[in-house]
Amino acid sequence: MGKNYKNPPIVEALCEFQFVPGQPWDATIPGMFYERIKNKFPIKQQQVGFGAGIVIKEGEAFGIPSPRMQFFSEDRHSLVQSGLDLLTINYLKPYPTWGKFKSLILEILRKYKEVASPKGFKKIGLRYINKIDLEQNIKIKEYFNFYPLTPDRLPQAYKSFQTVIDIPYENERDLLHLALMTIIPERPDTISLALDIYYIMVVPEKVGLDNELNWLENAHTTIEEAFEICITDKCRSLFEEVK
Repeated sequence: MGKNYKNPPIVEALCEFQFVPGQPWDATIPGMFYERIKNKFPIKQQQVGFGAGIVIKEGEAFGIPSPRMQFFSEDRHSLVQSGLDLLTINYLKPYPTWGKFKSLILEILRKYKEVASPKGFKKIGLRYINKIDLEQNIKIKEYFNFYPLTPDRLPQAYKSFQTVIDIPYENERDLLHLALMTIIPERPDTISLALDIYYIMVVPEKVGLDNELNWLENAHTTIEEAFEICITDKCRSLFEEVK
């Protein structure tokens, strides 16, 4: 992100909208919505339990328990999730360009508005999850500028860790949730890290219902900048930048 990479570390990107309802929820809305998107997302299934959405409150993340419909593309690399005043567009690896993802977001959002007629945005979130595999016993600070800081007299080797910060933007209308953590590696001789960058509008109705494009562009630029700031050139070389 920010630069063009041959092997980008993105394993999932998602955009989530929570809405202020403009009318009582109608059980026919999911069906009408599916009719508008089924050409691109023909496979449907219902999910019950905690959704993919996350609410950040006082530094803690909470899942949103709600039933929702999931609509998958034929190759299952992308999906749309719809629930009570909720819409999420997910893209799994391989991630396309931002231009293609943004166009999909705007298209699906427009079709949701047509059937649900929301009053406004309660929350908007744009999130990128990156997975980075490294050799064991590496020095974290050689690959990241954002990492856990331990006192010099303690061993500087990490078995596992999670570092999280929340940074306010736009006079605290928005929040950048930044996390670096160890995850289960695919191979025993490696260490796998997730760099999770999540930009969120946390103050309801501070972005107009027809002004999502400006917000998305700003959110994506902030995420790109945060990604490049968090990694070093040594880490960057793993992704093979394309000039």
